[in-house]
Amino acid sequence: MSNLIVMLAHVLLGGAFVIFGIRNWRFNVPRLSGILSGKNFPQSQTVVRVGIVLQGIGGLLTLLAILVPAAGVAGGVIMIVFLVLATVLFHPMWQFTGEARMPHTAATLLNSGLCGAFLLVIARGL
Repeated sequence: MSNLIVMLAHVLLGGAFVIFGIRNWRFNVPRLSGILSGKNFPQSQTVVRVGIVLQGIGGLLTLLAILVPAAGVAGGVIMIVFLVLATVLFHPMWQFTGEARMPHTAATLLNSGLCGAFLLVIARGL
């Protein structure tokens, strides 16, 4: 039973990031690049595309970890790096106050929780 739960967790977690990566690649590169450009971030489109590739590869490796647990180590590390960078670049809650801070705080907490999930994926693969 626990193996089924672990498999389902990998499908839900990895699959979500594969879908997010595909969606971001198809629809969100201009919007995300614009956010970084507005912050005077150099080569914003390249940075966004690399981030989306990390998102997709990390998700795929998390899915692959169902069959090859060691793939979860690489996938988990990639996803933690992705989530930390996404938080710092797109949800810097420390730069906001009042109502404007609330969605960024929620995103930061969500990404922190997801980092915890990916630490579990890494632990299973070690």
